Amino acid sequence: MNPLQRTIIEKAGHDNGFEHVLSSAGDAVILASARHRSQAAVTALAGGFEVRFQPATPALLPELLRSFQLWAGADDVFRVPTLADLAALLRRAASLSQALPNQAVRDYHVAVAQAVETMSAEARGTEVERLVRQRLGQERYRDALLDYWGGACAVTGVAVTEALRASHAKPWAECADDAERLDAFNGFLLVANLDALFDRFLISFDDAGHLLTSTRLSQSDLPGLGIHSGMRLRWLASEHRHYLQWHRERFLLGA
Repeated sequence: MNPLQRTIIEKAGHDNGFEHVLSSAGDAVILASARHRSQAAVTALAGGFEVRFQPATPALLPELLRSFQLWAGADDVFRVPTLADLAALLRRAASLSQALPNQAVRDYHVAVAQAVETMSAEARGTEVERLVRQRLGQERYRDALLDYWGGACAVTGVAVTEALRASHAKPWAECADDAERLDAFNGFLLVANLDALFDRFLISFDDAGHLLTSTRLSQSDLPGLGIHSGMRLRWLASEHRHYLQWHRERFLLGA
């Protein structure tokens, strides 16, 4: 690998979520970030680039395969043909690494610690602190879902950020711990009308991602609510199913 190729790889990392170079010895440039714990080893090839990830979470590689199956080898190495493709792969890997479990919880705990430190002694341990913790958690959860779903509704693909809501399958108040509350797989990024229905268990999804509607909704009301036949999640990971099962059980109680 020549100096120009190293520079190109380092800049691609810097511009796409891997701003630190840990080393560039041998044939690979090792990229990392202060914002997440995944690393990428990038090598220049005659016809593109080879990328091998050291993921911060086991869920990263299966999620990358969803979008970049064409470039994936049997050895979990991605071989991308162009610099633009390298940028897209690194950018998605960085976004997912910030959104998927563990990183979101760490970021939340740091934010809470900073917020509590600025509170008066009287406010700590009171309802004020609880509300601050909940607000910060919901903000971090929304950021995680925006990253995971690429800033678009999980069903409709609408990418108007102001119209999107971070919907929990298992509600915040009923989660066992922060890991569940901030798990990007515990819910979906939905446009506001679908969020309102999902939050109130008037719609749910089956294990194939097809939208289910409650019998409490009149068929004549569905078009006005933005619901039509054939609606389904754009994709569904195996990690979603545990939370969806919980949501469907509550959905069926009212159906």
